[in-house]
Amino acid sequence: MIKIKRVYAEKMPDDGRRYLVDRVWPRGISKEQIGIDGWLKELAPSTALRTWFGHDPEKWEEFKEKYLDELSNPLLSDVLQRLRKEASHGAVTLIYSAKDTKFNNAVCLKEKLEIG
Repeated sequence: MIKIKRVYAEKMPDDGRRYLVDRVWPRGISKEQIGIDGWLKELAPSTALRTWFGHDPEKWEEFKEKYLDELSNPLLSDVLQRLRKEASHGAVTLIYSAKDTKFNNAVCLKEKLEIG
C-alpha cells in the first residue's frame, strides 16, 4: 500500500516506511521531527520542472506528463522497483512538503508506483 502525507502531518504507526520525495529539505523541520527512512531526492522532479510548474493547477496535466517522462529514466528503475516491492509487503508513505495536497509530485509518483 502506498500513501502520501505532508511532511508537517503527524507521523503515525500505520505510515510504514516513510520516504521524503522532495529535492529540497522542508523548511523548519529537523531530521528527528520528520521521522523518515530515507530521502529519495532522485525521484523528485528536476529543479527546472519544479520551478516551471510552481504548483499551478492549470499546468498539472503537462507537469504530470513531463514528470513521468523524468521518472522513466532507466537509472531510476531500481529505486521505483524497490518501492513497489516494499509496498507489496506493507505500507510505504511518500512524504512531501508542498502546501497543495492535490497537485504535487507525490500524487503523481504514487500513481506511477501503483500503475507500474
